Amino acid sequence: MRPKSQQISNLRLLFFAVFLAFFLLFFLRSNISFPSTQNSSPISKTFQSKTQIHEEANATSCSPTCTKIPHSLAKALIHYTTSTITPQQTLKEISVTEKVLEKKCPCNFLVFGLGYDSLMWSTLNYGGRTIFLEEDEAWISQIRKKFPMLESYHVSYDSKVNQANNLMEVGRGPECRAVNDPKYSMCQLALKGLPSEVYEIKWDLIMVDAPTGYYEEAPGRMNAIYTAGMMARNRAEGETDVFVHDVDREVEDTFSKVFLCEGYMKKQAGRLRHFNIPSYRDALDRPFCPE
Repeated sequence: MRPKSQQISNLRLLFFAVFLAFFLLFFLRSNISFPSTQNSSPISKTFQSKTQIHEEANATSCSPTCTKIPHSLAKALIHYTTSTITPQQTLKEISVTEKVLEKKCPCNFLVFGLGYDSLMWSTLNYGGRTIFLEEDEAWISQIRKKFPMLESYHVSYDSKVNQANNLMEVGRGPECRAVNDPKYSMCQLALKGLPSEVYEIKWDLIMVDAPTGYYEEAPGRMNAIYTAGMMARNRAEGETDVFVHDVDREVEDTFSKVFLCEGYMKKQAGRLRHFNIPSYRDALDRPFCPE
């Protein structure tokens, strides 16, 4: 039998241990916050999160991970992905204009010609205005049915390729070297029957890839090249990038060098030449071509 003093000591230790246990339990309960019944279930949390995302997606009419591309861009992607027709220009040639468009887009882009690459040019100038001038009315009608978003106009040409030499001599005369609006020019090379928008808009880029010029009776690009150069010189301020395709042919080669000027030529890639022509409005005494 244990002594009485030892029994009392054991009782004190037991009492202290029980008191300490209750104290610790009370302390822990007061410092731990339990989640509410509404949010305690992981399944409930997941359901609430998915519902919120679904509501946000409906508000934007789009999935939470998508960014909608413009309809015209989607149309171009589908067309060129499924098309088996090769554009008129090569990748190397297209890249020259594309680099300029990348810097200037959105801008005003005038294109002589309506072809298989027209949707591409219009899309690359997204947000800007791209106008196509075409000689073949039937072709315009066909393209409009397929791509109604393209802005195109019919243009008639009175010239012929076999007149190129005579027109070159005409272009060297003083009436063709005077810088003014082509619509009111006295030069035989200036195109005067274009839509009014073409004369009114300040063009940042001009592409000459038409009219037809590969046989003697074809209209040729003499007038288009001359007019493009005059539009660039006649703009109020700034510079115009002019591109001429098919410079492997005599007309495109000689007329681009004479009326767009070799001194303004920036680059040639394949059959494409790129010229950068400044405004002459504040420098009418500037020579027609840089010396």
